[in-house]
Amino acid sequence: MQLLTATVKGKVQTLAIVFGDQLDRRGEWLRKIDRDNDAILFMEVADEGRYVPHHPKKIVFILSAMRHFADDLAADGYRVDYVKLDSSRSRGSFTATLQHFLKRRRFDRIVLTEPGEYRVLEAVRGWEEETGLEVEIRDDDRFLASHEDFDEWAGERKQFLLEHFYRSLRKRTGYLMKGREPAGGQWNYDKDNRKPASEDLEFPGPLRFEPDEITTDVIRLVRKHFGDHFGDLEPFRFAVTRDQAEAAFEHFLEHALPRYGDYQDAMLDGESFLFHSVISPYLNAGLLDPRRLCEAAEAEYQAGRAPINAVEGFIRQILGWREFVRGVYWHFMPEYVERNYLTAERPLPALYWGGETDLHCLSEVVRQTREEAYSHHIQRLMVTGNFALLTGVEPKAIHEWYLAVYADAYEWVELPNTLGMATFADGGIIGTKPYASGGAYINKMSNFCGSCRYDVKQKQGPDACPFNYLYWHFLLRNYDRLEDNRRLALPLRQLQKFSDERVAQIKSDARRFLDGLATD
Repeated sequence: MQLLTATVKGKVQTLAIVFGDQLDRRGEWLRKIDRDNDAILFMEVADEGRYVPHHPKKIVFILSAMRHFADDLAADGYRVDYVKLDSSRSRGSFTATLQHFLKRRRFDRIVLTEPGEYRVLEAVRGWEEETGLEVEIRDDDRFLASHEDFDEWAGERKQFLLEHFYRSLRKRTGYLMKGREPAGGQWNYDKDNRKPASEDLEFPGPLRFEPDEITTDVIRLVRKHFGDHFGDLEPFRFAVTRDQAEAAFEHFLEHALPRYGDYQDAMLDGESFLFHSVISPYLNAGLLDPRRLCEAAEAEYQAGRAPINAVEGFIRQILGWREFVRGVYWHFMPEYVERNYLTAERPLPALYWGGETDLHCLSEVVRQTREEAYSHHIQRLMVTGNFALLTGVEPKAIHEWYLAVYADAYEWVELPNTLGMATFADGGIIGTKPYASGGAYINKMSNFCGSCRYDVKQKQGPDACPFNYLYWHFLLRNYDRLEDNRRLALPLRQLQKFSDERVAQIKSDARRFLDGLATD
Protein backbone atom coordinates (compact mmCIF):
# COMPACT_ATOMS: atom_id res chain seq x y z
CA MET A 1 0.00 0.00 0.00
CA GLN A 2 1.22 3.50 -0.79
CA LEU A 3 0.66 5.17 2.54
CA LEU A 4 0.24 8.91 2.80
CA THR A 5 3.17 10.10 4.93
CA ALA A 6 3.32 13.83 4.25
CA THR A 7 1.02 16.74 3.69
CA VAL A 8 -0.19 16.78 0.13
CA LYS A 9 0.80 19.86 -1.83
CA GLY A 10 -1.60 21.62 -4.17
CA LYS A 11 -4.35 24.18 -4.29
CA VAL A 12 -7.04 21.67 -3.33
CA GLN A 13 -6.37 18.98 -0.74
CA THR A 14 -9.26 16.55 -0.46
CA LEU A 15 -9.52 13.51 1.78
CA ALA A 16 -11.88 10.88 0.39
CA ILE A 17 -13.31 8.44 2.94
CA VAL A 18 -14.24 4.94 1.75
CA PHE A 19 -16.31 2.57 3.89
CA GLY A 20 -16.26 -1.19 3.65
CA ASP A 21 -19.50 -1.45 1.67
CA GLN A 22 -18.38 1.09 -0.95
CA LEU A 23 -15.73 -0.87 -2.83
CA ASP A 24 -16.78 0.35 -6.24
CA ARG A 25 -14.29 1.51 -8.85
CA ARG A 26 -17.00 2.55 -11.28
CA GLY A 27 -18.49 5.31 -9.14
CA GLU A 28 -18.35 9.04 -9.69
CA TRP A 29 -16.44 9.52 -6.44
CA LEU A 30 -13.29 7.91 -7.87
CA ARG A 31 -13.45 9.82 -11.14
CA LYS A 32 -13.30 13.06 -9.17
CA ILE A 33 -10.17 12.10 -7.22
CA ASP A 34 -7.05 14.11 -8.14
CA ARG A 35 -4.18 11.65 -7.87
CA ASP A 36 -1.69 14.46 -7.22
CA ASN A 37 -3.56 16.45 -4.59
CA ASP A 38 -6.11 14.12 -3.01
CA ALA A 39 -5.85 11.13 -0.73
CA ILE A 40 -8.10 8.17 0.06
CA LEU A 41 -8.57 6.91 3.62
CA PHE A 42 -9.79 3.48 4.74
CA MET A 43 -10.48 2.81 8.42
CA GLU A 44 -10.86 -0.51 10.22
CA VAL A 45 -12.46 0.14 13.61
CA ALA A 46 -13.59 -2.22 16.35
CA ASP A 47 -17.00 -0.63 16.86
CA GLU A 48 -18.10 -1.71 13.39
CA GLY A 49 -17.63 -5.34 14.31
CA ARG A 50 -19.35 -5.03 17.66
CA TYR A 51 -22.37 -2.69 17.47
CA VAL A 52 -24.07 -5.99 16.78
CA PRO A 53 -21.99 -9.19 17.13
CA HIS A 54 -21.27 -9.65 13.43
CA HIS A 55 -20.55 -13.13 12.09
CA PRO A 56 -16.75 -13.67 11.89
CA LYS A 57 -17.00 -14.60 8.21
CA LYS A 58 -18.81 -11.33 7.53
CA ILE A 59 -16.07 -9.35 9.22
CA VAL A 60 -13.34 -11.24 7.35
CA PHE A 61 -15.11 -10.67 4.05
CA ILE A 62 -15.46 -6.91 4.56
CA LEU A 63 -11.94 -6.32 5.91
CA SER A 64 -10.23 -8.50 3.32
CA ALA A 65 -12.22 -6.93 0.48
CA MET A 66 -11.29 -3.47 1.82
CA ARG A 67 -7.60 -4.34 1.92
CA HIS A 68 -7.60 -5.78 -1.58
CA PHE A 69 -9.48 -2.76 -2.89
CA ALA A 70 -7.07 -0.33 -1.23
CA ASP A 71 -4.08 -2.21 -2.66
CA ASP A 72 -5.59 -2.02 -6.16
CA LEU A 73 -6.09 1.74 -5.84
CA ALA A 74 -2.54 2.24 -4.58
CA ALA A 75 -1.17 0.16 -7.45
CA ASP A 76 -3.03 2.46 -9.87
CA GLY A 77 -1.31 5.51 -8.46
CA TYR A 78 -3.85 6.76 -5.94
CA ARG A 79 -2.56 8.07 -2.61
CA VAL A 80 -3.99 5.65 -0.07
CA ASP A 81 -3.78 5.62 3.69
CA TYR A 82 -5.10 2.51 5.40
CA VAL A 83 -5.71 2.28 9.15
CA LYS A 84 -5.72 -1.37 10.22
CA LEU A 85 -7.70 -2.63 13.18
CA ASP A 86 -4.65 -3.63 15.19
CA SER A 87 -2.85 -0.33 14.53
CA SER A 88 -2.49 2.28 17.28
CA ARG A 89 -4.13 4.68 14.83
CA SER A 90 -7.43 2.77 15.01
CA ARG A 91 -9.37 4.40 17.84
CA GLY A 92 -12.54 2.31 18.07
CA SER A 93 -14.93 4.42 15.98
CA PHE A 94 -14.81 6.13 12.60
CA THR A 95 -15.03 9.57 14.21
CA ALA A 96 -12.29 9.01 16.79
CA THR A 97 -10.00 7.41 14.20
CA LEU A 98 -10.54 10.25 11.73
CA GLN A 99 -9.83 12.88 14.41
CA HIS A 100 -6.59 11.12 15.33
CA PHE A 101 -5.61 10.85 11.67
CA LEU A 102 -6.18 14.56 11.04
CA LYS A 103 -3.81 15.53 13.84
CA ARG A 104 -0.95 14.57 11.50
CA ARG A 105 -2.49 15.42 8.11
CA ARG A 106 -3.76 18.65 6.62
CA PHE A 107 -6.65 18.82 4.19
CA ASP A 108 -9.09 21.43 3.00
CA ARG A 109 -12.14 19.20 2.94
CA ILE A 110 -13.52 15.69 3.29
CA VAL A 111 -15.63 13.94 0.66
CA LEU A 112 -17.43 10.65 0.93
CA THR A 113 -20.26 8.67 -0.59
CA GLU A 114 -23.39 8.57 1.56
CA PRO A 115 -23.06 5.73 4.09
CA GLY A 116 -25.47 2.82 3.77
CA GLU A 117 -26.63 2.94 7.41
CA TYR A 118 -28.37 5.78 9.18
CA ARG A 119 -26.24 5.50 12.35
CA VAL A 120 -23.07 6.08 10.28
CA LEU A 121 -24.68 8.99 8.43
CA GLU A 122 -25.53 10.59 11.77
CA ALA A 123 -21.89 10.31 12.82
CA VAL A 124 -20.70 11.77 9.50
CA ARG A 125 -23.06 14.74 9.87
CA GLY A 126 -21.11 15.77 12.96
CA TRP A 127 -17.72 15.71 11.26
CA GLU A 128 -17.70 19.33 10.10
CA GLU A 129 -18.01 20.57 13.67
CA GLU A 130 -15.64 17.95 15.06
CA THR A 131 -12.91 18.39 12.42
CA GLY A 132 -13.36 22.00 11.31
CA LEU A 133 -13.34 20.85 7.68
CA GLU A 134 -15.96 21.07 4.97
CA VAL A 135 -17.63 17.67 4.55
CA GLU A 136 -19.29 16.82 1.22
CA ILE A 137 -21.62 13.80 1.22
CA ARG A 138 -22.19 12.56 -2.32
CA ASP A 139 -25.08 10.46 -3.57
CA ASP A 140 -24.47 6.72 -3.84
CA ASP A 141 -24.66 6.26 -7.61
CA ARG A 142 -24.46 2.46 -7.42
CA PHE A 143 -28.24 2.37 -7.19
CA LEU A 144 -30.62 2.87 -10.08
CA ALA A 145 -33.15 4.90 -8.07
CA SER A 146 -32.09 7.96 -6.08
CA HIS A 147 -33.75 9.04 -2.85
CA GLU A 148 -35.55 11.71 -4.84
CA ASP A 149 -36.76 9.14 -7.37
CA PHE A 150 -38.25 7.01 -4.62
CA ASP A 151 -39.76 9.90 -2.68
CA GLU A 152 -41.43 11.16 -5.86
CA TRP A 153 -42.85 7.71 -6.53
CA ALA A 154 -43.95 7.33 -2.90
CA GLY A 155 -45.87 10.61 -2.90
CA GLU A 156 -48.80 10.35 -0.50
CA ARG A 157 -49.07 6.56 -0.67
CA LYS A 158 -49.96 4.85 2.58
CA GLN A 159 -48.91 1.44 1.30
CA PHE A 160 -45.87 0.81 -0.86
CA LEU A 161 -46.25 -2.10 -3.24
CA LEU A 162 -43.11 -3.57 -4.70
CA GLU A 163 -44.86 -4.55 -7.92
CA HIS A 164 -45.78 -0.96 -8.77
CA PHE A 165 -42.28 0.36 -8.06
CA TYR A 166 -40.66 -2.56 -9.87
CA ARG A 167 -42.70 -1.96 -13.02
CA SER A 168 -41.78 1.71 -13.01
CA LEU A 169 -38.08 0.80 -12.95
CA ARG A 170 -38.53 -1.84 -15.66
CA LYS A 171 -40.07 0.83 -17.90
CA ARG A 172 -37.36 3.36 -17.06
CA THR A 173 -34.41 1.01 -17.59
CA GLY A 174 -35.84 -1.09 -20.41
CA TYR A 175 -34.78 -4.34 -18.74
CA LEU A 176 -36.86 -7.28 -19.98
CA MET A 177 -39.05 -4.94 -21.99
CA LYS A 178 -40.36 -5.32 -25.53
CA GLY A 179 -41.35 -1.81 -26.39
CA ARG A 180 -43.87 -0.74 -23.74
CA GLU A 181 -44.75 -4.33 -22.79
CA PRO A 182 -42.89 -6.81 -20.59
CA ALA A 183 -40.86 -9.50 -22.30
CA GLY A 184 -42.75 -12.79 -22.34
CA GLY A 185 -46.09 -11.02 -21.81
CA GLN A 186 -45.97 -10.94 -17.98
CA TRP A 187 -44.39 -8.55 -15.50
CA ASN A 188 -43.88 -11.14 -12.81
CA TYR A 189 -43.25 -14.89 -12.97
CA ASP A 190 -43.21 -15.54 -9.23
CA LYS A 191 -45.96 -18.18 -9.48
CA ASP A 192 -43.65 -20.21 -11.73
CA ASN A 193 -40.83 -20.10 -9.17
CA ARG A 194 -42.27 -22.24 -6.41
CA LYS A 195 -41.28 -25.80 -7.24
CA PRO A 196 -40.06 -27.96 -4.36
CA ALA A 197 -36.65 -29.44 -5.03
CA SER A 198 -35.99 -33.18 -5.12
CA GLU A 199 -32.92 -34.70 -3.55
CA ASP A 200 -31.75 -36.23 -6.83
CA LEU A 201 -31.11 -32.83 -8.42
CA GLU A 202 -27.50 -31.85 -9.00
CA PHE A 203 -26.68 -28.44 -7.56
CA PRO A 204 -23.66 -26.56 -8.91
CA GLY A 205 -23.03 -24.56 -5.75
CA PRO A 206 -21.39 -21.13 -5.81
CA LEU A 207 -17.82 -20.64 -6.98
CA ARG A 208 -15.51 -20.73 -3.93
CA PHE A 209 -12.05 -19.25 -3.38
CA GLU A 210 -9.01 -20.14 -1.30
CA PRO A 211 -7.79 -17.41 1.08
CA ASP A 212 -4.67 -15.58 -0.08
CA GLU A 213 -2.05 -14.00 2.20
CA ILE A 214 -4.14 -10.88 2.83
CA THR A 215 -7.23 -12.88 3.73
CA THR A 216 -5.21 -15.27 5.91
CA ASP A 217 -3.88 -12.30 7.89
CA VAL A 218 -7.42 -10.97 8.29
CA ILE A 219 -8.65 -14.36 9.51
CA ARG A 220 -6.00 -14.29 12.25
CA LEU A 221 -7.03 -10.74 13.17
CA VAL A 222 -10.73 -11.57 13.34
CA ARG A 223 -10.09 -14.70 15.39
CA LYS A 224 -8.20 -12.56 17.91
CA HIS A 225 -10.74 -9.72 18.19
CA PHE A 226 -14.09 -11.30 17.32
CA GLY A 227 -13.55 -15.00 17.87
CA ASP A 228 -16.28 -15.16 20.50
CA HIS A 229 -19.00 -14.10 18.04
CA PHE A 230 -21.58 -16.57 16.75
CA GLY A 231 -20.49 -18.22 13.51
CA ASP A 232 -17.76 -20.44 12.08
CA LEU A 233 -14.71 -18.50 10.99
CA GLU A 234 -13.35 -21.21 8.72
CA PRO A 235 -13.39 -22.50 6.10
CA PHE A 236 -13.52 -19.08 4.44
CA ARG A 237 -14.39 -19.26 0.73
CA PHE A 238 -15.90 -15.86 -0.18
CA ALA A 239 -14.64 -13.77 -3.10
CA VAL A 240 -12.75 -10.71 -1.87
CA THR A 241 -11.89 -8.91 -5.12
CA ARG A 242 -13.87 -7.58 -8.04
CA ASP A 243 -12.35 -10.17 -10.39
CA GLN A 244 -13.31 -13.01 -8.07
CA ALA A 245 -16.83 -11.62 -7.62
CA GLU A 246 -17.21 -11.38 -11.39
CA ALA A 247 -16.04 -14.97 -11.76
CA ALA A 248 -18.59 -16.06 -9.15
CA PHE A 249 -21.34 -14.30 -11.06
CA GLU A 250 -20.27 -15.82 -14.40
CA HIS A 251 -20.33 -19.23 -12.74
CA PHE A 252 -23.91 -18.61 -11.64
CA LEU A 253 -24.98 -17.47 -15.12
CA GLU A 254 -23.60 -20.59 -16.75
CA HIS A 255 -24.39 -23.27 -14.20
CA ALA A 256 -27.31 -22.14 -12.04
CA LEU A 257 -29.39 -19.37 -13.60
CA PRO A 258 -31.35 -21.65 -15.98
CA ARG A 259 -32.87 -23.53 -13.01
CA TYR A 260 -32.78 -20.71 -10.48
CA GLY A 261 -36.35 -19.65 -11.17
CA ASP A 262 -38.00 -23.04 -10.76
CA TYR A 263 -36.38 -23.73 -7.39
CA GLN A 264 -36.01 -20.19 -6.07
CA ASP A 265 -38.18 -20.90 -3.01
CA ALA A 266 -37.11 -24.49 -2.36
CA MET A 267 -35.25 -25.76 0.72
CA LEU A 268 -33.38 -29.03 1.22
CA ASP A 269 -31.65 -30.66 4.15
CA GLY A 270 -27.90 -30.26 3.87
CA GLU A 271 -28.07 -28.09 0.73
CA SER A 272 -27.13 -24.52 1.57
CA PHE A 273 -27.24 -22.96 -1.88
CA LEU A 274 -29.30 -24.98 -4.41
CA PHE A 275 -29.36 -22.77 -7.56
CA HIS A 276 -28.92 -19.44 -5.76
CA SER A 277 -26.21 -17.05 -6.91
CA VAL A 278 -24.81 -16.13 -3.45
CA ILE A 279 -23.57 -12.84 -4.90
CA SER A 280 -25.51 -10.53 -2.59
CA PRO A 281 -22.46 -9.96 -0.30
CA TYR A 282 -20.44 -8.84 -3.32
CA LEU A 283 -23.20 -6.67 -4.73
CA ASN A 284 -23.92 -4.93 -1.43
CA ALA A 285 -20.21 -4.28 -0.80
CA GLY A 286 -19.75 -2.64 -4.21
CA LEU A 287 -17.72 -5.36 -5.90
CA LEU A 288 -20.48 -5.97 -8.45
CA ASP A 289 -22.58 -3.46 -10.38
CA PRO A 290 -26.38 -4.03 -10.37
CA ARG A 291 -26.72 -2.71 -13.92
CA ARG A 292 -24.14 -5.16 -15.20
CA LEU A 293 -25.91 -8.04 -13.40
CA CYS A 294 -29.31 -7.19 -14.87
CA GLU A 295 -27.91 -6.71 -18.36
CA ALA A 296 -25.97 -9.99 -18.25
CA ALA A 297 -28.97 -11.95 -17.01
CA GLU A 298 -31.20 -10.42 -19.67
CA ALA A 299 -28.63 -11.39 -22.32
CA GLU A 300 -28.90 -15.02 -21.18
CA TYR A 301 -32.65 -14.90 -21.82
CA GLN A 302 -32.25 -13.23 -25.19
CA ALA A 303 -29.69 -15.84 -26.21
CA GLY A 304 -32.05 -18.67 -25.21
CA ARG A 305 -29.76 -19.97 -22.47
CA ALA A 306 -32.08 -19.19 -19.54
CA PRO A 307 -35.90 -19.13 -19.33
CA ILE A 308 -37.90 -16.00 -18.65
CA ASN A 309 -39.08 -17.09 -15.18
CA ALA A 310 -35.47 -17.49 -14.00
CA VAL A 311 -34.22 -14.24 -15.48
CA GLU A 312 -37.20 -12.19 -14.39
CA GLY A 313 -36.97 -13.65 -10.87
CA PHE A 314 -33.29 -12.74 -10.67
CA ILE A 315 -33.77 -9.22 -12.02
CA ARG A 316 -36.73 -8.68 -9.68
CA GLN A 317 -34.48 -9.35 -6.69
CA ILE A 318 -32.05 -6.65 -7.83
CA LEU A 319 -34.13 -4.10 -9.70
CA GLY A 320 -37.19 -4.74 -7.56
CA TRP A 321 -36.57 -5.69 -3.96
CA ARG A 322 -33.07 -4.26 -3.55
CA GLU A 323 -33.97 -0.83 -4.87
CA PHE A 324 -37.37 -0.91 -3.20
CA VAL A 325 -36.24 -1.67 0.35
CA ARG A 326 -33.45 0.90 0.12
CA GLY A 327 -36.05 3.50 -0.82
CA VAL A 328 -38.28 2.48 2.08
CA TYR A 329 -35.37 2.59 4.52
CA TRP A 330 -34.28 6.14 3.73
CA HIS A 331 -37.85 7.37 3.32
CA PHE A 332 -38.84 6.37 6.86
CA MET A 333 -35.67 6.48 8.92
CA PRO A 334 -34.86 7.13 11.70
CA GLU A 335 -38.22 6.27 13.26
CA TYR A 336 -38.74 3.15 11.15
CA VAL A 337 -36.44 1.00 13.31
CA GLU A 338 -38.69 1.58 16.34
CA ARG A 339 -41.88 0.32 14.70
CA ASN A 340 -43.67 -2.56 16.42
CA TYR A 341 -47.21 -2.66 15.07
CA LEU A 342 -48.08 -5.98 16.74
CA THR A 343 -46.45 -4.95 20.06
CA ALA A 344 -44.30 -8.09 20.07
CA GLU A 345 -42.04 -8.20 23.13
CA ARG A 346 -40.54 -11.69 23.43
CA PRO A 347 -36.73 -11.82 23.79
CA LEU A 348 -34.90 -13.57 20.97
CA PRO A 349 -34.95 -17.35 21.65
CA ALA A 350 -31.60 -18.98 22.29
CA LEU A 351 -32.08 -21.32 19.32
CA TYR A 352 -31.17 -18.42 17.01
CA TRP A 353 -27.67 -18.51 18.50
CA GLY A 354 -27.38 -22.26 18.14
CA GLY A 355 -29.35 -23.29 21.22
CA GLU A 356 -30.99 -26.70 21.17
CA THR A 357 -34.34 -27.12 19.45
CA ASP A 358 -36.34 -30.10 18.21
CA LEU A 359 -37.64 -28.04 15.30
CA HIS A 360 -35.53 -29.43 12.48
CA CYS A 361 -36.25 -26.62 10.01
CA LEU A 362 -34.94 -24.03 12.46
CA SER A 363 -31.93 -26.06 13.54
CA GLU A 364 -31.01 -26.64 9.87
CA VAL A 365 -31.27 -22.97 8.86
CA VAL A 366 -29.40 -21.79 11.97
CA ARG A 367 -26.69 -24.44 11.36
CA GLN A 368 -26.29 -23.20 7.80
CA THR A 369 -26.21 -19.60 8.99
CA ARG A 370 -23.51 -20.43 11.54
CA GLU A 371 -21.39 -22.21 8.93
CA GLU A 372 -21.92 -19.99 5.88
CA ALA A 373 -23.07 -16.54 7.09
CA TYR A 374 -25.75 -17.07 4.46
CA SER A 375 -29.24 -18.45 3.94
CA HIS A 376 -31.54 -17.66 1.05
CA HIS A 377 -34.61 -15.44 1.19
CA ILE A 378 -37.23 -18.13 1.83
CA GLN A 379 -35.20 -19.61 4.67
CA ARG A 380 -35.02 -16.14 6.20
CA LEU A 381 -38.65 -15.20 5.58
CA MET A 382 -40.56 -18.44 6.09
CA VAL A 383 -38.44 -20.25 8.67
CA THR A 384 -36.52 -17.89 10.97
CA GLY A 385 -38.75 -14.91 10.18
CA ASN A 386 -42.02 -16.82 10.36
CA PHE A 387 -41.04 -18.36 13.70
CA ALA A 388 -40.17 -14.93 15.13
CA LEU A 389 -43.51 -13.59 13.92
CA LEU A 390 -45.57 -16.46 15.31
CA THR A 391 -43.85 -16.44 18.70
CA GLY A 392 -44.00 -12.66 19.07
CA VAL A 393 -40.27 -11.91 19.10
CA GLU A 394 -39.54 -8.20 19.59
CA PRO A 395 -38.82 -6.84 16.06
CA LYS A 396 -35.64 -4.99 16.97
CA ALA A 397 -34.22 -8.20 18.48
CA ILE A 398 -34.71 -10.29 15.34
CA HIS A 399 -33.59 -7.32 13.21
CA GLU A 400 -30.28 -7.17 15.07
CA TRP A 401 -29.85 -10.93 14.67
CA TYR A 402 -30.29 -10.80 10.89
CA LEU A 403 -27.96 -7.80 10.73
CA ALA A 404 -25.31 -9.66 12.70
CA VAL A 405 -25.28 -13.10 11.12
CA TYR A 406 -25.52 -12.58 7.33
CA ALA A 407 -22.61 -11.46 5.18
CA ASP A 408 -24.89 -9.46 2.86
CA ALA A 409 -26.73 -7.65 5.66
CA TYR A 410 -26.51 -3.88 5.97
CA GLU A 411 -29.27 -2.03 7.71
CA TRP A 412 -30.65 -0.36 4.58
CA VAL A 413 -31.46 -3.73 3.01
CA GLU A 414 -32.05 -5.88 6.08
CA LEU A 415 -34.27 -3.65 8.23
CA PRO A 416 -37.23 -3.18 5.80
CA ASN A 417 -37.16 -6.88 4.98
CA THR A 418 -37.30 -7.72 8.69
CA LEU A 419 -39.79 -5.11 9.90
CA GLY A 420 -41.84 -4.96 6.74
CA MET A 421 -41.93 -8.58 5.59
CA ALA A 422 -40.77 -10.99 8.27
CA THR A 423 -42.45 -9.45 11.33
CA PHE A 424 -45.11 -7.07 9.94
CA ALA A 425 -43.80 -4.55 12.45
CA ASP A 426 -44.37 -1.63 10.08
CA GLY A 427 -48.09 -2.38 9.99
CA GLY A 428 -48.33 -3.12 6.31
CA ILE A 429 -46.29 -0.40 4.62
CA ILE A 430 -44.56 -2.90 2.32
CA GLY A 431 -46.31 -6.17 3.06
CA THR A 432 -49.98 -6.60 2.27
CA LYS A 433 -50.30 -9.21 5.04
CA PRO A 434 -48.15 -10.86 7.70
CA TYR A 435 -46.11 -13.70 6.15
CA ALA A 436 -47.37 -16.18 8.73
CA SER A 437 -47.77 -19.84 7.96
CA GLY A 438 -48.19 -23.18 9.65
CA GLY A 439 -46.02 -26.20 9.01
CA ALA A 440 -47.71 -27.04 5.70
CA TYR A 441 -45.77 -24.41 3.75
CA ILE A 442 -42.41 -25.58 5.07
CA ASN A 443 -43.39 -29.19 4.34
CA LYS A 444 -44.38 -28.28 0.79
CA MET A 445 -41.20 -26.37 -0.02
CA SER A 446 -38.66 -28.56 1.81
CA ASN A 447 -37.83 -32.00 3.11
CA PHE A 448 -37.16 -30.67 6.60
CA CYS A 449 -40.28 -32.14 8.16
CA GLY A 450 -39.27 -35.74 7.42
CA SER A 451 -36.37 -35.44 9.88
CA CYS A 452 -38.26 -33.59 12.59
CA ARG A 453 -39.36 -34.89 15.97
CA TYR A 454 -42.71 -33.20 15.48
CA ASP A 455 -45.43 -34.38 13.12
CA VAL A 456 -46.32 -31.68 10.60
CA LYS A 457 -49.73 -33.32 9.98
CA GLN A 458 -50.79 -33.12 13.61
CA LYS A 459 -52.58 -29.92 14.57
CA GLN A 460 -52.54 -30.14 18.36
CA GLY A 461 -50.87 -31.89 21.26
CA PRO A 462 -47.22 -32.31 22.31
CA ASP A 463 -46.22 -34.12 19.11
CA ALA A 464 -47.84 -31.64 16.72
CA CYS A 465 -45.68 -29.32 14.65
CA PRO A 466 -45.51 -26.11 16.74
CA PHE A 467 -45.90 -23.99 13.61
CA ASN A 468 -49.46 -25.37 13.28
CA TYR A 469 -50.89 -24.21 16.58
CA LEU A 470 -48.61 -21.17 16.81
CA TYR A 471 -50.12 -19.92 13.54
CA TRP A 472 -53.64 -19.93 14.98
CA HIS A 473 -52.37 -18.54 18.27
CA PHE A 474 -50.80 -15.67 16.34
CA LEU A 475 -54.15 -14.86 14.70
CA LEU A 476 -55.97 -15.11 18.03
CA ARG A 477 -53.43 -12.87 19.75
CA ASN A 478 -53.54 -10.22 17.03
CA TYR A 479 -57.15 -10.52 15.86
CA ASP A 480 -58.07 -6.90 16.60
CA ARG A 481 -55.12 -5.57 14.60
CA LEU A 482 -55.62 -7.91 11.65
CA GLU A 483 -59.40 -8.24 11.29
CA ASP A 484 -59.59 -5.60 8.54
CA ASN A 485 -56.83 -7.21 6.45
CA ARG A 486 -58.58 -8.54 3.35
CA ARG A 487 -55.82 -11.05 2.59
CA LEU A 488 -56.47 -12.70 5.95
CA ALA A 489 -60.26 -12.81 5.57
CA LEU A 490 -60.38 -16.58 4.94
CA PRO A 491 -58.28 -17.79 7.92
CA LEU A 492 -59.97 -15.27 10.21
CA ARG A 493 -63.39 -16.61 9.17
CA GLN A 494 -62.11 -20.11 9.88
CA LEU A 495 -60.92 -18.99 13.28
CA GLN A 496 -64.36 -17.63 14.16
CA LYS A 497 -65.83 -21.08 13.53
CA PHE A 498 -63.49 -22.85 15.93
CA SER A 499 -65.14 -24.37 18.98
CA ASP A 500 -64.29 -23.10 22.44
CA GLU A 501 -62.52 -26.40 23.04
CA ARG A 502 -60.33 -25.97 19.93
CA VAL A 503 -59.42 -22.41 20.93
CA ALA A 504 -58.58 -23.55 24.45
CA GLN A 505 -56.37 -26.33 23.04
CA ILE A 506 -54.54 -23.89 20.77
CA LYS A 507 -53.85 -21.59 23.71
CA SER A 508 -52.74 -24.49 25.90
CA ASP A 509 -50.37 -25.91 23.26
CA ALA A 510 -48.93 -22.47 22.54
CA ARG A 511 -48.46 -21.68 26.23
CA ARG A 512 -46.69 -25.01 26.83
CA PHE A 513 -44.33 -24.47 23.90
CA LEU A 514 -43.62 -20.79 24.56
CA ASP A 515 -43.01 -21.35 28.26
CA GLY A 516 -40.37 -23.90 27.33
CA LEU A 517 -38.64 -21.63 24.82
CA ALA A 518 -35.23 -20.75 26.22
CA THR A 519 -34.05 -17.17 25.74
CA ASP A 520 -30.60 -17.38 27.34
